[in-house]
Amino acid sequence: MLEKLKKMKERYEELGRRLSDPAVICDQNLFRELAKEHSQLEGIVAAYDAYAAALASADDCRALLAGESDAELRELAHEELRDAESRAGALEEELKIMLLPKDKNDDRNVIIEIRAGIGGDEAALFGATLFRMYSRYAERHGFRLEIIDMNDTEIGGIKEAVFQINGKSAYSRMKFESGVHRVQRVPETESQGRIHTSAATVAVLPEAEDVDVTIDPNDIRVDTYRSSGAGGQHVNKTSSAIRITHLPTGIVVQSQDERSQIQNREKAMRVLKSRLYELYSTQAHDAEAEARRQMVGSGDRSAKIRTYNFPQSRVTDHRIGLTLYKLEAFIDGDMDEMIDALILDERMKLLHGEDGQ
Repeated sequence: MLEKLKKMKERYEELGRRLSDPAVICDQNLFRELAKEHSQLEGIVAAYDAYAAALASADDCRALLAGESDAELRELAHEELRDAESRAGALEEELKIMLLPKDKNDDRNVIIEIRAGIGGDEAALFGATLFRMYSRYAERHGFRLEIIDMNDTEIGGIKEAVFQINGKSAYSRMKFESGVHRVQRVPETESQGRIHTSAATVAVLPEAEDVDVTIDPNDIRVDTYRSSGAGGQHVNKTSSAIRITHLPTGIVVQSQDERSQIQNREKAMRVLKSRLYELYSTQAHDAEAEARRQMVGSGDRSAKIRTYNFPQSRVTDHRIGLTLYKLEAFIDGDMDEMIDALILDERMKLLHGEDGQ
């Protein structure tokens, strides 16, 4: 591990020198590429420097103990040695995690699809709750949310929503949301106060880049239609909504949130590229494809990743067995504690898998 870290620091220092080279500065594409790599190495190099400093401090303490007879100085050296060894141990574990292979999609923007499942109007209302939750989470992190398609109901629910979240490492934070989300609460229309259970499915896709997917214009059919919905920004009187069918795969995407056909087409193509990127990626990894199908499921109440229980004000993620008793704050976008735990769980599993080889 130390040899690998030394090489990474050497590369980091080399990149720093190259970024000061006028020839590199003039080549904006090369400059951006090198600056990105430099930024990615910065955190791990800082942790490595701190780790090396802790090891050096521990060595100094041992040397002092080997030649020092003064009891008071020896006690101080023992205390400093324990502190240095503790810091070195914690930093070593941190570096092991930082050296784990990174998901190639983590730095991408993300496209999220919410669909109401079993539960009728209550499921659609829950879909609206999830959309608001992700909107508030995006706001908290300075991400930009862009609606692509929205099928809402007259009572404020959402049957289906497709939207994009743009921001640094958005996919790395949102990718764990794929799956069936279950809600338990008393609907406003329930006169006897009985708790109802309903569900919504969430699919999370990394935004595809132009180099990832090439679409033959002959492989798509584009239809226009009038926007529909309960009202507001999602409805207009012209045929500006776009539906694109990818003929080889049968994938259908649509966008109706903008008033311009051109803008709706651009948004729909973004979603189509991301779905095709996901399809081609999972076809190349059959095990991943099967895992995703099992994870997302069909909207059935039993195939769940997370439960939101309103009477008890708790949210439980069933993959890691974590329950938080702060449901109101959670659905207001305060999701970091849960997401951080999911990220740590993923890293620990990777680390355990590497150790077991």
